[in-house]
Amino acid sequence: MIEVSGLTKRYGTFTAVRDLSFTVQPGEVLGLVGPNGAGKTSTLRSLAGIIPANAGRIHIHGVDLNADPVNAKRQLAFFPDEPRLFDYLTVRQHLNFVARIYGVTDYAALAQPLLEELEIADKADQLPGELSRGMKQKLAIACGLLHSPRVMFFDEPLTGLDPLGIRRMKDSILSRARAGAAIVLSSHLLHLLEEVCSHVLILKKGEKIAHGTLAEISAQFAHGETNVSLEEIFIRATGGTEN
Repeated sequence: MIEVSGLTKRYGTFTAVRDLSFTVQPGEVLGLVGPNGAGKTSTLRSLAGIIPANAGRIHIHGVDLNADPVNAKRQLAFFPDEPRLFDYLTVRQHLNFVARIYGVTDYAALAQPLLEELEIADKADQLPGELSRGMKQKLAIACGLLHSPRVMFFDEPLTGLDPLGIRRMKDSILSRARAGAAIVLSSHLLHLLEEVCSHVLILKKGEKIAHGTLAEISAQFAHGETNVSLEEIFIRATGGTEN
């Protein structure tokens, strides 16, 4: 479960996120959307403890991120849009290194199925420099999933993936939600969010302008119309086309 209350993030005099509150229950996938500069990445990085918030409370699977950051971070995984990898560790060595950090004792039983699920088992002995952009993204995701996090933050997770890779990544996200993970997913691909998200949070200039289930958001902005896409809802909610 993710509980956020009064989250505020400032950079100098600029407020990127202002007094943001929401929850994500186990099994829910929250789509985080908004125009460029709306505060999506700042929100995700604050929730993951990568950057400090200036105000607010964040609880990750019942653990206060401010009071007990190490334990809170053990419950979560953050997947950035640009994978950060070690140049001189192979795919297999990356997973082994992450397992040691998180104290994963059943590494052998978990690593191989993850490599197979993400279709990089045949790359296990290759270095990042030998991998395509999409394969690097898959490796970063495999590392993040290895400790079976209960909370997951995805920031543009499909960058560099081919159509089949996108389909399998959507399946992976949904399967983990069904297993009880609480997930926040930020993406410019609104059709992706429409397919996998149970809830949507729309930000504009760092503030929440809409939050609810897909049905609730649709009812709020569809004005009685049927089959209104999330893209059209986004345009009506933000007053623009840029995401």
